Amino acid sequence: MSTPAIVLLVVALLVVVGLALAVKVVKQYEKGVLLRVGRLRGTRDPGLQIIIPVIDVLTRVSLRIVTLPIQSQGIITRDNVSVDVSAVAYYRVVDAVRSVIAIENVRAAIDQIAQTTLRKVVGQHMLDEILTETDRINVDIREILDVTTGEWGVEVTLVELKDIQLPESMKRAMARQAEAEREKRAKIINAEGEHLAAAALGDASDVMMAHPVALQLRNLQTLVELGVDKNSTVVFPAPLMSTIGEIGAFLARESAAAARRAPLGSRASARGAVRPRHLRPPPPPG
Repeated sequence: MSTPAIVLLVVALLVVVGLALAVKVVKQYEKGVLLRVGRLRGTRDPGLQIIIPVIDVLTRVSLRIVTLPIQSQGIITRDNVSVDVSAVAYYRVVDAVRSVIAIENVRAAIDQIAQTTLRKVVGQHMLDEILTETDRINVDIREILDVTTGEWGVEVTLVELKDIQLPESMKRAMARQAEAEREKRAKIINAEGEHLAAAALGDASDVMMAHPVALQLRNLQTLVELGVDKNSTVVFPAPLMSTIGEIGAFLARESAAAARRAPLGSRASARGAVRPRHLRPPPPPG
């Protein structure tokens, strides 16, 4: 191969390499930050961009929302309970220039500041608040992160507590507390039911006292309910106290009637008027 051909081949290769270095493609979800000889020259929109090789440096910054897991942190709550809390944060770049100029590595910086903020915020709450007021804690963490990351051109859109690990002793204590609370509510509900039932029975007894036939109807209904089971037991309910009173009144009426029907001699003999001969007193003299 001749020398001119070699020169042309080298020149062609240099042109191809130069074009490859000069042509850059910025995707739709990216923003390009251009530095020329180390100085900021503005941003580049999505599309095909031509830069000067070696002199220009184009940094492409993604504007999509990034998911950042926050690893589990050992935290002592305000009431001295040790818990392990993990979370997840979502952020996006809103200012591509500041995200390149103000901070070296946005993801690593947000990861570290999120871990620190998580320990700080959760440690200011009691265990019950951490378990029941997670929404408020999430908002507090996000607001604190926004103050710091706003200087880097980054917006934290959402922070969520993902997992809360409790010690086994605390889990058992909470289980016992839950069981005691449920037992308490069951006893209260049972007592309220007894109170309402007693009041209803009192009202029913008043109605039955005013309308005795209602008691008989209730007895017949009870017999129908017992007959549903197809058993051989026959029950004849009767009010106990009223039955005893009626029996006593019946015996008193029968005794009075028997006394009225007895003859006079029987009543005299009952009084002891006739005596045996050997027991009679002697007759008076003269």
